[in-house]
Amino acid sequence: MQTYLIDAVNLLLRWLHVIAAIAWIGESIYFVMLDNSLRTPKAEADRQKGIFGEMWAVHGGGFYHNQKYTTAPDKLPNDLHWSFWKAYTTWLSGFALFVILYMVNPGFYLINPDSPWQWAANMSGWQANLLALLFLLGGWVVYNQLCKRISPTMQRDGLLSIAVAVMMVVVAYLSTQLFGGRAAFLLTGAVMATAMSANVFFWIIPGQRRMVKAMKAGDAPNPLDGKRGKQRSVHNTYFTLPVVLLMVSNHYSFLYSHELAWVAMSLLIFAGAVIRQFFVLLHAGKRQWGYPAAGVVLVILAFWVAAPDSQTADPSDRDTQVSDVGDNQIAGLIEEHCMQCHASNPEHAGFSAPPADYAFDDWDDILAHKAVIQQVVESRYMPLGNMTEMSDEERDTIAAWDE
Repeated sequence: MQTYLIDAVNLLLRWLHVIAAIAWIGESIYFVMLDNSLRTPKAEADRQKGIFGEMWAVHGGGFYHNQKYTTAPDKLPNDLHWSFWKAYTTWLSGFALFVILYMVNPGFYLINPDSPWQWAANMSGWQANLLALLFLLGGWVVYNQLCKRISPTMQRDGLLSIAVAVMMVVVAYLSTQLFGGRAAFLLTGAVMATAMSANVFFWIIPGQRRMVKAMKAGDAPNPLDGKRGKQRSVHNTYFTLPVVLLMVSNHYSFLYSHELAWVAMSLLIFAGAVIRQFFVLLHAGKRQWGYPAAGVVLVILAFWVAAPDSQTADPSDRDTQVSDVGDNQIAGLIEEHCMQCHASNPEHAGFSAPPADYAFDDWDDILAHKAVIQQVVESRYMPLGNMTEMSDEERDTIAAWDE
């Protein structure tokens, strides 16, 4: 019953997380589109009122007229719309999911027993949890310091973009060395998502509040507040596509179980960013097809990097000679190392149903998933955290398995 309740909470949190994320990202994309679609107002009276740009739109059978002021209108309404709860709800629900799914079972999901760093491979559960929290916090601190030191007055945002790109490559590399594959991809996306929410909490909203306070007091707002808010909002819009990809990557073990997973991850992050750039420019009336073309090339490179070796290893080259692997031998290994979780009624306390709906209760089910079983066992992704202590010889046996 406890596992069932955890799954129910997981479902509701995931539902909330997805809804909040759709609302936040949709609103963010809309405002970037709106900002880039503004045109100089045609009416002289509007220009004299300080209107910087306007956009006419039609949607749902109605017409809309959006206007942006250079500084501030003569009078601000009391019912001014603010955009922040969607961002906070997205991060809080996502963090709650991370706690339930990963931090409750760190030995199963967080620890990377194959880490080249022995101290990371031998972490205890609480140490892995602490490291994951420090990883998220450290990502935000480094990113924020890059922004403050490289482009404090928003004059060197191009150089800042390069620095943030380098930072994300480093984050991708460190995450795959420190944590299990699925957690590594999730945490890299969470570093960006944390930066996005923190941008809203620490910079965008406080800056907007100071601007509104100054306007209501009849004072001129600090222009840096507006510029800094725009800077961080632009960063957020380039993070969106990579974050969404990394959050759904846990369904695709071929990606996060590869030894060069950090390279594939970095390429996909850059692909998402350059594809987003195409749409940002498109809203400004510019069609630069080189950006989506570059995105496609980066995606192809990522999948080329993550592709399994097409050459089948010669069993005679293995440390342990494996020949004439029988059905009973394979069935015995799967029963010993897989069926605690992958059964119609899992014995493992963390599952109320078989993960990914892979149940190996009979031989036909095993044969139907043969390729997947061989892939995840050879890549050492399964068993998760090697909790059943599958030996290299047993992995070789499954790799040599042929119908």
